[in-house]
Amino acid sequence: MADVRRVGSVRVRTTLAAIIAVGMAMLVGALVMLAFVERSLTAQVADSAEVRAAELIDSAEPATGVIGVIDPTEEFIQVIRGGVIVAASSNVRGRPPLASPAPGEHLLLDDVPFTNAPFVVAAVARGDLKVIVGRNIDDEVDARRTVRNALLVGGPLLLVIVGAVTWWIVGRALRPVEDIREEVERISSRELDRRVPDAPGHDEVARLAATMNRMLDRLQGSQERQRRLVSDASHELRSPVAAIRQHAEVAGQHPDATPVEELASAVLDETDRLQGLVEDLLVLARLDEGSESLTTEIDLDDIVLAEAARLRRTSTIEVDTSGISAGRVHGSEAALHRMVRNLTDNAARYARARIALGLARADGRVVLSVEDDGPGIAPDDRERVFERFVRLDESRGRGTGGAGLGLAIVREVAASHGGETTLGESALGGLRAEVRLPVV
Repeated sequence: MADVRRVGSVRVRTTLAAIIAVGMAMLVGALVMLAFVERSLTAQVADSAEVRAAELIDSAEPATGVIGVIDPTEEFIQVIRGGVIVAASSNVRGRPPLASPAPGEHLLLDDVPFTNAPFVVAAVARGDLKVIVGRNIDDEVDARRTVRNALLVGGPLLLVIVGAVTWWIVGRALRPVEDIREEVERISSRELDRRVPDAPGHDEVARLAATMNRMLDRLQGSQERQRRLVSDASHELRSPVAAIRQHAEVAGQHPDATPVEELASAVLDETDRLQGLVEDLLVLARLDEGSESLTTEIDLDDIVLAEAARLRRTSTIEVDTSGISAGRVHGSEAALHRMVRNLTDNAARYARARIALGLARADGRVVLSVEDDGPGIAPDDRERVFERFVRLDESRGRGTGGAGLGLAIVREVAASHGGETTLGESALGGLRAEVRLPVV
């Protein structure tokens, strides 16, 4: 229910924001329009008054006496010579100058003796003669009032229309978001195969739906990997535990027939196997959680040379390190050491007589290669061996090939460091494992 209220609040806030923005724009526009209408209409009447004054001053009419006007309520005229009124229209005859604008200046009069209407006054001077003409602007005031009333009525109506349209558009835009929310609400850990509906187009909502579906893909894949890992781990852990139990039961039932040394050796072998499997599972768990710190600068060549030295001490296989050069990467030293050890142990396990280790820089990457002269892996199986608990044949079974986690750990470590792992043909005739990591 809280989510629905949040969606509604977005709708309300957006609608209010649109109304306020349009209302402010309308208010400013209305004020500018009214000012423009008033100025334009007043200037038009003032120009006509000035033209009338110029016509009078060019004629002999304003010399003395009464000047005729078409409508006494719409116009008045006063002629001044030497500061004395010498002629005027009948509606202002005998009155002092109602206004004395400078030539080219326009004055507004609100208090005209013969009428209550506002007037605009203009003047034209020539020598000591000055003609003053006033024109009624009541019609212009009415026009401005009409525009103002239209704005007062139309403005709120327009705001209502803007609010209604915005409400409808925002609701329509948020409908796919609500559909996504409702679908996500229904998805549980047992229904990660469900997906949110795709929104039409390529806008933000469509990208949100696509992102949610990609997230659900990742969650489903992670859940499937976890279930498979638990299932495979349970199966793998059962074997050494069963072997230890079998040896213990035989020793318990036939203590004289089972030498202590043989029992201890068998139990230790199975315990070592069990310990190695648990360590591999812990490594994979840490990699899945992303808990390894990858900010330290590591000399990868030192790790590779250390592993080469270990192999020379513990096996009779020839280890060629002539292709190793300097290579620094960012990462976890423990994880990288485990990656290199898994690669070298895997190569030593299947090599006939020789392995070759290489480290070089190419295309902004540090390239680690491990080659052997063993039987190799068929091209169709080179991706499959990176899956967890995968063994290709009996030669790679529990007795010789481990639990099938070595290369899976290699790929996971490389991926967590921003690298990639591939398998291919070796120049020695066997398998070439190659890891590419970003260079420092």
